[in-house]
Amino acid sequence: MPDQTQQTTPVSYRKTSWLLGGMALAMLGLGFASKPLYDTFCKVTGYAGTTRVAEIASDTILDRKITVRFDSNTRSDLPWTFKPEEVSVTVNVGQNVLAFYKAKNDSQYPVVGTASYNVSPIKAAPYFSKLECFCFTEQRLEPGEEVRMPVLFFVDPLINEDERLDEIKTITLSYTFHNVDNPGEGAYTAAEREIRLKEIQELGLTQ
Repeated sequence: MPDQTQQTTPVSYRKTSWLLGGMALAMLGLGFASKPLYDTFCKVTGYAGTTRVAEIASDTILDRKITVRFDSNTRSDLPWTFKPEEVSVTVNVGQNVLAFYKAKNDSQYPVVGTASYNVSPIKAAPYFSKLECFCFTEQRLEPGEEVRMPVLFFVDPLINEDERLDEIKTITLSYTFHNVDNPGEGAYTAAEREIRLKEIQELGLTQ
């Protein structure tokens, strides 16, 4: 008598694969339909080149070094000059690092902007952890005002446990600032940025 198990197992595997694939697509589709949910998913998983948001600083520093490049972009409807203070910095894996971007309002009127970001290569994103940044926060700049915006980050030591990432020598952190057409009342001002920067520096996290 033919072995029925051998005949039905491949079909069973295919059905299971289709089912799991369908569920994954459905969840991803739901995320796109609900942007806040999708953004949260990206922040937690590092999907789509989005960095992780860390709650505690790194306390482990490895000998391995990685160069972090800083990229900056502004949309055409935002009259700002936006750039990093340093083009790149070489850090130890696990080292807490404080870097800065500069933004200047080149117009004659107050402007509110907000920044989105991503990391490349995408596969490194889950290991790039930010403790503080200006992304997804409305920033108000007065006419001609120039400000420094801090980014506090570390490359997670767990990257050393992923053999796929042994080849990673450089990680690029890229920000894009967008104009906010209908800003809320809670946009960051110069005074609030200074207070927050002082709080970050007093933490003494950078090494």
